[in-house]
Amino acid sequence: MPHVNVKHFPAPLAQERAAELVTAITEAVTRAFGCEPGVVSIALEPVDPRAWQDEVYAPEIVERGHLLHKTPSY
Repeated sequence: MPHVNVKHFPAPLAQERAAELVTAITEAVTRAFGCEPGVVSIALEPVDPRAWQDEVYAPEIVERGHLLHKTPSY
């Protein structure tokens, strides 16, 4: 607890950049939930752009919109 899953289009993400992202997310999550960094898990999940509508947008953004705290602006 807590778990964060960042779904994104495939992109070259150097190990250093991925580590920076994970550190920033971990810091934000531990600050918000008042938990220790050791209980946070983070996944970076590339999703093919052709599958985005069916695998991410419809089921997670549209159907679970009540859970979103930030919506896409496009």
